[in-house]
Amino acid sequence: MSADLKPRTKTSQHDDESPSFAETALKLGGKSEDEARRTGAIDAADDQVERLFAPQYQTANSPAHRAVWDRGVPVELFQSQPVVTPPAVQRVMDASIEVVRRHRDAGTLLNADGKIDDTVLRQLGDAGYWGLLVDSEYGGSGAPFASFAPFLTRMATVDPTVAGLASVHGCIGAVDPVRTFGNEEQKRRFLPGLASGERLSAFALTEPGAGSDLTALRTTAVRSGDNYLVNGEKLFITNVVPGRTIGLVCLIDDKPAVLIAELPKEENEHFQLRKYGLWALKHTYNRGIIFRDFAVPAENLLQPRRGDGLTIAYHGLNLGRVALCANAAGTMRIMLASMIPWANYRVTYGQPIARRELVRRRMGELAGLITACDALVAWCSQLIDQGYRGEMECIVAKIFGSEAQKHAAIELFMKTHGGRAFLHGHNFGDNVHEYLAPCIYEGEGEMLAMGFFKSLVKEHGKTFFEPIGKALAAAGIKKPNPLNPLHAWALRKVAMPYLKWYAARRLARTAKPQLPDMPAALRRHAEFACHELQGMALEISGTMSKFQLTLADRQCRMAELSLRCQNLITILCTSLYGARQQGEMIRDAADLFCQDLTRQYTGHRPTNQYFRQVTELGAAIADGGFKAIAGIDPGDILMRYE
Repeated sequence: MSADLKPRTKTSQHDDESPSFAETALKLGGKSEDEARRTGAIDAADDQVERLFAPQYQTANSPAHRAVWDRGVPVELFQSQPVVTPPAVQRVMDASIEVVRRHRDAGTLLNADGKIDDTVLRQLGDAGYWGLLVDSEYGGSGAPFASFAPFLTRMATVDPTVAGLASVHGCIGAVDPVRTFGNEEQKRRFLPGLASGERLSAFALTEPGAGSDLTALRTTAVRSGDNYLVNGEKLFITNVVPGRTIGLVCLIDDKPAVLIAELPKEENEHFQLRKYGLWALKHTYNRGIIFRDFAVPAENLLQPRRGDGLTIAYHGLNLGRVALCANAAGTMRIMLASMIPWANYRVTYGQPIARRELVRRRMGELAGLITACDALVAWCSQLIDQGYRGEMECIVAKIFGSEAQKHAAIELFMKTHGGRAFLHGHNFGDNVHEYLAPCIYEGEGEMLAMGFFKSLVKEHGKTFFEPIGKALAAAGIKKPNPLNPLHAWALRKVAMPYLKWYAARRLARTAKPQLPDMPAALRRHAEFACHELQGMALEISGTMSKFQLTLADRQCRMAELSLRCQNLITILCTSLYGARQQGEMIRDAADLFCQDLTRQYTGHRPTNQYFRQVTELGAAIADGGFKAIAGIDPGDILMRYE
């Protein structure tokens, strides 16, 4: 069910016209009016997205937020459950896998330009692939996102690019904006063609000067009769060729808006593609778009009940972030599957390297990363189906999945294959940019980490610190000193609520988490994560108190606190996910992963017991015992040599 269809039981507690916490801090901190205005626009869009969801599903009531600020971690909200995919949806998924596998094995997956061939795209349309996220009344399958996301992992084990195109089309492309924000006439006009694959889609947001700062948009659309005339340039638009249907973010009357634009079959004086060399995304078309008085029917304007074009953009990005993690889980499975035959074949000093501890450790570690990605994908996708906004949770999945894939590619995959990894035709050398680029897609990781932190502190800041900041500004105090009687007098009323909260939190004992039946090792990880998450409230609040109005400039500290919260959430999700798995090797992989991430958090060194566990797991994987990669064809071992 799309977010705007969820019931709303009450309005937001903050008035639409009140300035955002970040905007207020910037103004009071002496930032430029332009920076405060831009930050305010981003916050306003965020608030509008929030209002699409019933209060119980908004960020302040999300699992990640409550784990830090509530008394006690709501463990039940971090538990994913086994998913039963509807039979009709499963048939579409199986048929789609078969199309891609057949073309891959026949060598017909790519065209002469090295891109996914149009025949493959058409046959995927016939199988129903492009309509998985489109409701059945508009010609699609209406797949639950909790089924769709792990299916992308499965598709990625056959071909990661085809899996990525499903996300571009269905999550961040035109499907989600029309499905969620379109009126009935727009849905009936656009969705059937998008579901059949007759019109594949893309999302045109990024510009040469507008990436993370979406307030820097320059593409404009001006009303002229029954059309809008679009002028501007878009950059890094995946899946765009003539004839596509795109969600186009532009400025209308200086406000962000989204037009559903149907690109002509050929370039003309109003529409051209800008071609450039791009190392990543090599198997799909990625182009810039130049518009010169390009006409789009006015009836193609999406008009959400709340918000504007940024509201629409932010909504779809969450789905795309989970899809990135799902794709990483599939891509890392290919890495692990290709490491096994090479490790068993390559002999050094009289033994296959599969018997060496370092190689076994790499395999065990990679199994842990795969399991953690699976856990985050299952958790986030089910939260979305339940109606949660899921912004913070999806950021966790995106950052972890992209960073895990990068680490796996360089530290585990490349180093196991050695110098041959750089041969033409080797998965690593041929795809290294594909392995690294997801760290940038759907928001660069550290920028998103600050977005996570901002969402985490927003309610706390509005409740306690914004009144204090305003009182300081009114009194002309730039560096407050609680020992100064004048300062204490100025803050006497506004500081009391915070002092009461601080004392209550400081004196209260940490609530014991209500955990399900779990293996002892995984239970310890879950208890650790819950305990540390509860302790983050005082540390984060102390940081806000220390830096006050200058917190917005402390990007390094915000990113560091954010990452620690994210890691604790990942430990909790992975331990709970591992506990409900039947396979012993997956439970062991979850345990070892949690040990790794806990050491990163605490700074402790690995024990001999850990090394024994991880190498035993690696040995079992080398012997073919890891069912999570069963059936994956790793390809030939290139250039066998003695």
